[in-house]
Amino acid sequence: MNTIATYSHQPWNKGKLVGQKAPLRLRDIWAIRVRLQIAERTRDLALFDLAIDSKLRACDLTKLRVRDVAHGEHVSSRAIVMQQKTHRPVQFEITEQTRTALETWIKS
Repeated sequence: MNTIATYSHQPWNKGKLVGQKAPLRLRDIWAIRVRLQIAERTRDLALFDLAIDSKLRACDLTKLRVRDVAHGEHVSSRAIVMQQKTHRPVQFEITEQTRTALETWIKS
């Protein structure tokens, strides 16, 4: 008795894009900002703008406190944050658009 078992194994990632994702294009960033503004999602807009400005990892971004980016009612033009993974300080500039979004979110 000769039985030949045919088993074809297909990899889970066949036909899928793997590896590092392409960065967002400028028009994509503006499209996201406009949609968040239209939907009046102040928190999401402020965090999105801050993520673009700082290039921080999500874990570092979500751990930010108001005192890290603002002094009282005024949002700073620069901030320094200690990264959780590398334990190195990261300094970044907060653009005017991001400052406006942060002030709106803080006030609400």
